[in-house]
Amino acid sequence: MLDVQSLTKRFGDKKAVDSASFSVEKPAMIGIIGRSGAGKSTLLRMMNRLSDASEGSITFDGQDVTHLRGKDRRAWQSRCAMIFQQFNLVPRMDVVSNVLHGTLNRRSTLATMFNLYPASDIHQAINILDRLGIAEQAPKRAEALSGGQQQRVAIARALMQDPDIILADEPIASLDPMNAQIVMDALRRIHEEDGRMVICNLHTLDTARRYCDRVIGMRDGRIVFDGSPEQLTTGVARDIYGAGADFSEAATSTAIETLDRQSNAQRVPA
Repeated sequence: MLDVQSLTKRFGDKKAVDSASFSVEKPAMIGIIGRSGAGKSTLLRMMNRLSDASEGSITFDGQDVTHLRGKDRRAWQSRCAMIFQQFNLVPRMDVVSNVLHGTLNRRSTLATMFNLYPASDIHQAINILDRLGIAEQAPKRAEALSGGQQQRVAIARALMQDPDIILADEPIASLDPMNAQIVMDALRRIHEEDGRMVICNLHTLDTARRYCDRVIGMRDGRIVFDGSPEQLTTGVARDIYGAGADFSEAATSTAIETLDRQSNAQRVPA
């Protein structure tokens, strides 16, 4: 379905992504891990066509999407939805209208200017919010919601596009452990129930192992690991993160159980 070959992004003399290649033959949930600055976000932005590649190609279902322009690029971005770390909602707009923004690429300019939506789209937006457990928030302003609720609104907006692929760029990086779990559960459920491909940038190894079918590790713009969660050993993680023998996975964990253990250990007197 998806084939990424030798994808490269240069900023001056620096390669943010350096000859990244991977293929996905069927819908899967894929985690991309690596330290900050490894090139994870740049890779997703090129796949969504928010950023142009310097070299290489992106092919989906036989269509080369690497150099699409205008309406063709917008059509691709409808099929390849993007979810961001900071939600990218309109804070003073109500939740259901934010979700309906997922239909902008298929609406006329006049309808967009006057904020006109068909009743069928409004019903669909509320149904998606209900699926994500936040239908009661529909009339509220987005800014009145918690971070976890806002991220679920962003997921609902992506689902309004009815995409083939969902790209999630650090979707839980700014969330507490409980909301992080709720958001990751939602993304996993969308993959399993809808058969959609989900590619998610993550910082935490336990999250990648728990939710993903496949994990890709990036370091200095290059893919240095591509395998199953079971193959993501501590030694492999050290290589991905460029860490020494003192590297502890617990330091990257967002699991409540791990945080509880760390808190208890800190309270034990020396």
